Amino acid sequence: MTSPFLGEFLGTMTLIVLGDGVVAGALLKHSKGENAGWIAITAGWAFAVLAGVFVANAAGSADAHINPAVTVAGAVSSGDYSKLATYIPAQMLGAFVGAVIVWLHYLPHWGATQDPGLKLACFCTGPAIRDAKANWLSEIIATFFLILTISALVTTTLGSTSAIPRAVAPYMVGMLVWGIGLSLGGTTGYAINPARDLGPRVAHAVLPIAGKGTSDWGYALIPVAAPLVGAVLAGLFVRTLGI
Repeated sequence: MTSPFLGEFLGTMTLIVLGDGVVAGALLKHSKGENAGWIAITAGWAFAVLAGVFVANAAGSADAHINPAVTVAGAVSSGDYSKLATYIPAQMLGAFVGAVIVWLHYLPHWGATQDPGLKLACFCTGPAIRDAKANWLSEIIATFFLILTISALVTTTLGSTSAIPRAVAPYMVGMLVWGIGLSLGGTTGYAINPARDLGPRVAHAVLPIAGKGTSDWGYALIPVAAPLVGAVLAGLFVRTLGI
């Protein structure tokens, strides 16, 4: 029953349920977590990555990318593009379904929340200051360091030195995402994952969310394309270094 497609689908779905879920818990009115703040949100996303990796592995994806940027970077650095056609559709679909589950989970809170911007933020990212060039740069930089550090981690974990037990790697990736959120996430909300942003944004557009506004499609290209640019640059850099 398990397969790489199922693993990436369920892993990404889990990522979004817990990741978008912590945002909804912190932003929506009358949630017990309302006003929990940025530390709670970044921590929640870190735990979401950890859970998503474990679910992806258990369901059949040994790679547990749960992020098209990671898949693209791996293809560029290795020269093997065979996984793109399987992983990326699974990740996009999983992100969409995960966002639907978050909507269902917080169903009474959408109507209680007046600000449509807060509702959108539960699904996808947006810039703190809307400046296209700066927003592109932020997502490229954050994704570049995500890929570079994961590549270094995987080399250390699975390489001949065996300095870090393999089972520890998901925890360290979660810590990495937490660090990126804390250090680099204040500008754009650190999408660093095209599926994480696009799948839930589509869900926001099609779901009958009470009092929702627009899905901000004018910004939507940046959190999808900029992480891919960062991933390609990081993949080339990693390939050059031989990591």
